[in-house]
Amino acid sequence: MNKLILGRYFPGDSWIHQLDPRSKLLACIYFIFVLFLANNWQTYALLWIFTLLVMYLSGVSFKTYLRGVRPLIWLILFTVFLQVLFTSGGTIYVDWGPITISEFGLTNGVYIFCRFVMIVFVSTVVTLTTKPIDLTDGINSLLRPLRALKVPVDEFALMLSISLRFIPNLLDETQKVMDAQAARGTDFGEGSLVKQMKTLVPIFLPLFVSSLNRAEELANAMEVRGYQSGEKRSTFRRLTWQKRDTLCLIFMLALTAGLAFLRADGSILH
Repeated sequence: MNKLILGRYFPGDSWIHQLDPRSKLLACIYFIFVLFLANNWQTYALLWIFTLLVMYLSGVSFKTYLRGVRPLIWLILFTVFLQVLFTSGGTIYVDWGPITISEFGLTNGVYIFCRFVMIVFVSTVVTLTTKPIDLTDGINSLLRPLRALKVPVDEFALMLSISLRFIPNLLDETQKVMDAQAARGTDFGEGSLVKQMKTLVPIFLPLFVSSLNRAEELANAMEVRGYQSGEKRSTFRRLTWQKRDTLCLIFMLALTAGLAFLRADGSILH
């Protein structure tokens, strides 16, 4: 649990820290779509250079990013494994019944792995360099036009803010409960699957009870402060769009132009 960095904020004064949360959100979403323009090693090399540059500019150590991607590595490898097995074309290396490993399958597997890892790295940059409350304000500002369609933007932003705020607390509390159970002789990951599932019950019950108590305390605190759903609220924090934010989006357009230039007109759909 202590390896998960979802929702955690690392204070700093880097160039990425100083960006407006709206520009970081837009750049992150845009980057995910731009990934699908890459279809050869040159375009993926350019994307890796961009990703590593952003990680460096964030001022956060590379070990922290590796720690964040480590809990997801098995899910990523499983997706890559399926991609390798179910993509055919080119030279056939293994043909054993329904299992076929081909040149195109291995190539697409490498590409899928790079995409997943880069998405995790770039999204982690956004969460590590942006305070949860600023991230919520940014999402609220970007979704503001949906108010004309009667979409409860404020309630959505509030739920997101609460979720991001308490995810690290929930992870830390989970680790404390696991340490307490281990001190009492509980062996996690030992025995059969049924036994391992039974060892999770003493973890889920305290977490479930503490989450309910925390939710009740938060609801009481909001009620005491006069919070009313649907009412127009003022904000203490003001988001300011600066030149560096415009430069960030221009840089994303330059990345798109570079990918379009290096993109190969291949017949494989990536």
